[in-house]
Amino acid sequence: MTEVTDPPARPAVSPGASVERADGGRSVATAGETAPPSEPEAWAVLLAVHGLGPAGFGALLAAYGSGRAILAAAGRRGAAARFARIAAEGDGRPPFREPVGEGIVTVAAELSARLAVLRASGLAIITLDDPGYPARLRAIALPPPVLLVRGDAGALSAMRAVAIVGTRRPTERGRLVAARIGAAIANAGAVVVSGLAVGIDGAAHAAVAAEHRPTVAVLGSGHGRLFPRAHQRLATEIVATGGAVVSELWPDQPPSKDTFPQRNRVISGLAEATIVVEAGLRSGALITAEWALEQGRGLFLVPGPIDEPRSAGCLHWLRELPGAAAIVATLPELITDLGLVGPGADEAGSASRAPGAKPPRPSLEAVLIELGPTARDVGAALVAGHGSLDELVAVTGHEPATVLGAITLLELRGLATTTYGRYRAAGQLASAAVPAGRSHPLRRLPARPGSC
Repeated sequence: MTEVTDPPARPAVSPGASVERADGGRSVATAGETAPPSEPEAWAVLLAVHGLGPAGFGALLAAYGSGRAILAAAGRRGAAARFARIAAEGDGRPPFREPVGEGIVTVAAELSARLAVLRASGLAIITLDDPGYPARLRAIALPPPVLLVRGDAGALSAMRAVAIVGTRRPTERGRLVAARIGAAIANAGAVVVSGLAVGIDGAAHAAVAAEHRPTVAVLGSGHGRLFPRAHQRLATEIVATGGAVVSELWPDQPPSKDTFPQRNRVISGLAEATIVVEAGLRSGALITAEWALEQGRGLFLVPGPIDEPRSAGCLHWLRELPGAAAIVATLPELITDLGLVGPGADEAGSASRAPGAKPPRPSLEAVLIELGPTARDVGAALVAGHGSLDELVAVTGHEPATVLGAITLLELRGLATTTYGRYRAAGQLASAAVPAGRSHPLRRLPARPGSC
């Protein structure tokens, strides 16, 4: 995911220019009087300075007290040298290694035009000083000082969030697995986080949006240079279904080979666990996996065929780093390991399980979570002990033809079988855990009079 050819550079935006907004529309950057920047806007403008990282920005903020004070000081004699020295000391770099000081002076001189671009974009600005800044992301080393958000910023602070990443050139199987995992996690109540890239990322986002559930896309570019352009419509769908598209980069900043690793730490930082579906030995998805481990988050790897290069990275990690990551064997077990449904759903799942502890059995909800509502009803009825067609019709309320169709689906999934005209749960459905002391509600429903 990190390999990308830089698009042609755009000319700088000036007052009176037509500006592309994050939603694809256009506004005009106007000249004349401009309202002074708010403190969040000052932070966002400073975000445009090339080479100014979180540590350098933090050092400048400590020295000057506020983002607006930094911009105001840019007009003083010798400001560029002072800025460069303070930022370099904050980053632990030799002084003047990068022209950060000149960059701050430049953006301060362009303040009116940059504020016009920022305000025309319609993006929400969330700073580290904002109580709404995502708590999980705040907990990582050097969190982004500023987040620019399109959509529901609350999705970034969801109680449960899981990242799904992988190669930009997946197999069809990998694409399907990513979609199934994304939809199942979303239906279990967690927000899915990914990078909006083509391939695994896009498949996961699209599956969640199709379920009308929230998902968060983290960009490796500014909103106005959304990459890939082919996912502009997907980004719009993500916002329309209650999710968010987020970037720590200035709206007009193009993607580059450096911005994607930077983006990957935000993907893992927003999530409590990361799942890698397919990844080659040099895949950018493994950078996200490294960030997840460094940040103390859970990591899950989907194994693949031993002769498939796009699974080589996952297989290599599973062999060389035993215990660092959990294997994704089945969807129900993954949902249970993540602690999303069933007993212990309020806990952190396998990430907090003691080493060597036996994993819990998948719950009934976990086994049925990716099925349609009818198949879930019929599957639950089978677990409750109802085996004849008449009983299944009576307890589910569905028509006989609908019940038979659901049974066919369950049989194809290995979750049901037929013996002497009666149906029963099979496979993982037969061994699914039912919460102690509680029978399934369908067990209490009366059977149709006269049924066998």
